[in-house]
Amino acid sequence: MDMSSREIRIPLDDTVAVLRDLNEFVVSLDRLGSRQASGTVDQHTVGTFIDDWDVARRLARARHVISVALDEQLSEEDNAEIDALCDQGRFYPDTVGRPFPDRSI
Repeated sequence: MDMSSREIRIPLDDTVAVLRDLNEFVVSLDRLGSRQASGTVDQHTVGTFIDDWDVARRLARARHVISVALDEQLSEEDNAEIDALCDQGRFYPDTVGRPFPDRSI
């Protein structure tokens, strides 16, 4: 599927809500990253941000908004191709009970 010329329509209110959330996350994570680089923030602070700001649920909502638009406007075959591309993403490993993988590779 050639995606470069395809367009998807998303209601403006949903688009603005997703954009606000993403902007909050980008700015806040940038600030946390700067503080982490200067040694004034630890993992607890980052975890608190993720929990208190409901980051996982809000990102899942953003994904849902986009997924609904894709499902409604594209064919099953196109959506299956997009799902396969998304499955190739880089995911944080589940290391509970196992050593953390070497990230130097």
